[in-house]
Amino acid sequence: QVQLVESGGGLVQAGGSLRLSCVVSTSINSINDMGWLRQAPGKQRELVAHITKSGSTLYADSVKGRFTISRDNAKNTVQLQMNSLKPEDTAVYYCAYTGRGALTATTFDAWGQGTLVTVSS
Repeated sequence: QVQLVESGGGLVQAGGSLRLSCVVSTSINSINDMGWLRQAPGKQRELVAHITKSGSTLYADSVKGRFTISRDNAKNTVQLQMNSLKPEDTAVYYCAYTGRGALTATTFDAWGQGTLVTVSS
């Protein structure tokens, strides 16, 4: 069973930055699409960003220009650099992947336990 372990969450002031990291327990070379989901209290889970094995990326409109997703196939990791953080970015962030098709907020093969990001105003 593939495991994904996130780290890097924490408390930061608005305008600050955090870098999330996800370590996958297997090779990600052949994993089609990897990304980050988030879920804030009382809100639906949403797709924040994802990156295909070819390196194509896609971002939610709310984070474009502020967040950057990357993957390191040699280290089996996926990162999310988050800059200019806003209070509305507060959520639990989950790393997830899908082996077929595109990753969405509801379509994925596995996800991690999540890491909490709290942005204070």
